[in-house]
Amino acid sequence: MTTVAKNILNTYSKLFEGLDAISKKELINRLSKSLDKSESAKEKAFYKSFGAFPDEKPAEEIIHEIRTSRAFRQQDINL
Repeated sequence: MTTVAKNILNTYSKLFEGLDAISKKELINRLSKSLDKSESAKEKAFYKSFGAFPDEKPAEEIIHEIRTSRAFRQQDINL
């Protein structure tokens, strides 16, 4: 364990001393659950966040549909 990791653990342990028993148990449960998550699940979630557009149409067709569906209106602003 690195010195930085030891300092972080010491800092957090001091923060946790002020918690009641129920909060500490909840913290332990959450930490345990975070250990259970596999790296591949984290990686999949990361790549899912990029949000590919779920459509089979080519990009040019989608761009054309968006541009043709635009509606502009002329409105004069009186100052």
